[in-house]
Amino acid sequence: METIQRIIKPKVLICLFILGLIFIYATSETYAKVVRFKDENYFLNPKTNEKEKFPSIEDKPTLLLSVIIPAYNEEKRLPIMLEECLEYLENKLKSNPESTYELIIVDDGSTDRTTEVGLSYSQKFGCDKVRVLTLTKNRGKGGAVRMGMLSSRGEQLLFADADGATTFEDISKLQDNLKELVKGESLDIALGLVCGSRAHLEEEAIASRSVFRTFLMKGFHLLVWFFAARSIRDTQCGFKLLTRATARLCFPNLHIERWAFDVELIYIAEHIGIPTGEISVRWMEIEGSKIVPVLSWLQMGRDLILIWLRYSTKAWRIRIDSKEDKKYN
Repeated sequence: METIQRIIKPKVLICLFILGLIFIYATSETYAKVVRFKDENYFLNPKTNEKEKFPSIEDKPTLLLSVIIPAYNEEKRLPIMLEECLEYLENKLKSNPESTYELIIVDDGSTDRTTEVGLSYSQKFGCDKVRVLTLTKNRGKGGAVRMGMLSSRGEQLLFADADGATTFEDISKLQDNLKELVKGESLDIALGLVCGSRAHLEEEAIASRSVFRTFLMKGFHLLVWFFAARSIRDTQCGFKLLTRATARLCFPNLHIERWAFDVELIYIAEHIGIPTGEISVRWMEIEGSKIVPVLSWLQMGRDLILIWLRYSTKAWRIRIDSKEDKKYN
């Protein structure tokens, strides 16, 4: 009897492993797909009350900087962030006419007045500077950032959280590091990704968060290092700058649309050789976080294990250039 049990157990484990692989392949698309509802192709010009079409990430850039702001039920916190962001960008534009910019506020299926708040700034500054992309349904932070990136016009693209936790003027530090990464190449064709960080990489970095959140973050960072990304210590800081070519390559390839999308973004960058940098930024914890303690971290942990497993088993693959049908396997 014991001999039979010793034979059966390995067979059961092998069968479970095979069934697991079949499940992974059967429940995932090999190449990521961008699903966009018709209304998500347009933004409202509040001055004419007419809808205008968003450009594509495949188009040539017409601005220096695009700032993507994912927002879900952020009618209260969003104005504070926008005031700081716009004050900085307007001052830059006055001192240097080449510092052109746009803000794309992506309302991720909010049930409050997030879209109306965004449109009030579009009315004030003009829709050439502030545009609102209202998603038909909630996709998650990663899905919102992705849709904003694919609708942008900038040579440089930054995504920043709507809570204003990161001091916006620290973008200049990221821009300086991005210039070092691209080594003089045009930002339309050069590859580079710079991540803002709360990991005390520089003495002037200022970070403040609760003990419980710090404990969860450190545990998550350990899992990230083990399963997915090793070049960036703080993968979850919502302040990342990349070139247009990097966005054009990475965001159509993202499968994860919720909190762990940052990890997949960095995973893709590492595996296809995109230069990455990490720069400390000033950051403070803001009340009203959409992260649900424990549950959100469990979801992120599950997703990063799936990132490692699905890419390792080739259930997920990266499309390098769809026009020439080149792929990373």
